[in-house]
Amino acid sequence: MKVPPYARLDAAQLEASLDAALARWDGRSPLWVFGYGSLVWKPELEFDARVPARVYGYHRRLCLRSVRYRGTFDCPGVVAGLDRGGCCAGIVYRIPARGLRAQFERLWEREMFMGSYDARWLRAVRLDDGRPLTALAFVVRHDAPNYAGRLSEGELIDILSRACGQYGTSLDYLLRTVEALRASGVPDPHLAR
Repeated sequence: MKVPPYARLDAAQLEASLDAALARWDGRSPLWVFGYGSLVWKPELEFDARVPARVYGYHRRLCLRSVRYRGTFDCPGVVAGLDRGGCCAGIVYRIPARGLRAQFERLWEREMFMGSYDARWLRAVRLDDGRPLTALAFVVRHDAPNYAGRLSEGELIDILSRACGQYGTSLDYLLRTVEALRASGVPDPHLAR
């Protein structure tokens, strides 16, 4: 697979993106973050609540090429993105206001460094008990150079059998995600298959 050139966002672009995302936050209230992939098993956030939830209007899909964490430029891996349509079970984290900005600077470096996602406030989030809430989520950008779209099962198997990056293999990413979702009470049968 020939991979298009990727550009890393610089510090000013990351900060502008973070400022735009937090513009709706009052700076005093806790903030909810929805995790559907590695944020389920490696949140790297200080939170005071971790609760299963479901977001409507989006679904989890292995649709982003990874050329840093789970693959390389020569052998891109694949990771999950929150894509349009359907619904997605995951975990929401309540992040206290104190120290949130510093935590989010680290989170932005991890999730937003390639501009693959739009950080969006999603209102169609429901806790397991049916209570609604609004949460910040990383939604895949279809115009991102590493957006792979719908990959066939054969393409996914090929990638999962070969790709390895800075944090390990794409297969390890998939297995950790499947196990963490199952352990959290929100299994994903499609991803497990």
